[in-house]
Amino acid sequence: MPAYKDKAKGTWYASFYFENWTGKKEKKMKRGFKTKREALEWERTFLQQQTADLDMTFESFVALYAADMKGRIKENTWGTKEHILYKKLVPYFGKRKMSEIHSKEVTAWQSEMLNYRDKNGKASEMGRRLKTQIFRF
Repeated sequence: MPAYKDKAKGTWYASFYFENWTGKKEKKMKRGFKTKREALEWERTFLQQQTADLDMTFESFVALYAADMKGRIKENTWGTKEHILYKKLVPYFGKRKMSEIHSKEVTAWQSEMLNYRDKNGKASEMGRRLKTQIFRF
């Protein structure tokens, strides 16, 4: 998957063909990358998102999820989900591949959230919510 140098502007761009969800071939191009590495990284991420490959990072998955869900739910509900995703989940799982996240990692994250205390020794709101959801069975 090559990246190309735009000699006039001095920047890099990625140009490639992919199959969309209907099986039709489409051309995709994005310009303005400062480095070849950035262009190739963007291309790789785009292709992983199109194929819904579990080798994508959790951060890429969250971006797909956000694009899909944002228009479907109320604004306040989205604000809550966005806070949990970007403040609690992405910092913990962000750079890991989806295929590498197993139940033991999720359990470790839950334990960390349940045991988190602020500087006054008070449990976090996220920890209290998790505790009520986990033991609700």
